[in-house]
Amino acid sequence: MELNSSYILLENLRFHSYHGVLPQERKTGNDYVVNLRFRYDVTDALTSDDVNDTLNYAEVFKVVSQEMDVPSALIERVAGRMGSRLFRTFPAIESIDLKIIKVNPPMGACCDGAGVEVHLTK
Repeated sequence: MELNSSYILLENLRFHSYHGVLPQERKTGNDYVVNLRFRYDVTDALTSDDVNDTLNYAEVFKVVSQEMDVPSALIERVAGRMGSRLFRTFPAIESIDLKIIKVNPPMGACCDGAGVEVHLTK
């Protein structure tokens, strides 16, 4: 069996965070949904059944959660910080697709959310 590429996914992580340009957003916060897709070589884990041969979801979640706890005016900045820290903390990550959605954005529209999606590489 030959592995051409592999990805680790964390989908629909939910947070209540205090990001936003408006003072009210920074005071009361908002709900966010974060989705991540990591290009990560899982070749060894396919046969070893050892968590040390893959990306530990719990450790990744801890980093994501800590970055969501740091208030920023822009979720683009949150995405940038999060991506940089994930690359530093987990050097075997090859690339990251990261989406952060503000569930109820204060823009006067009825929608599922507004956000940012980035593709990051080292």
